Amino acid sequence: MPRVVAVNYVRDYTLRVRFADGVEGEIDLAAELDGEIFQPLRERDYFQQVRVNPELHTIVWPNGADFAPEFLYDRIRVVA
Repeated sequence: MPRVVAVNYVRDYTLRVRFADGVEGEIDLAAELDGEIFQPLRERDYFQQVRVNPELHTIVWPNGADFAPEFLYDRIRVVA
């Protein structure tokens, strides 16, 4: 199972995510913010409050929204 170890806000709804195996890249989550739990994330200030939960090994927000690390790993766009 992939494990997220770092996340940084890049722009708009794009994050730079690094996994424990060294894979790192950008993920644009704009199209994934559907549903009640993701509604607050549409506010960029709130979206920027993303952090890594070391117990879940993925990214989370204060309202409990998260994305499965497997989902993130499959959609990462590796950039230099």
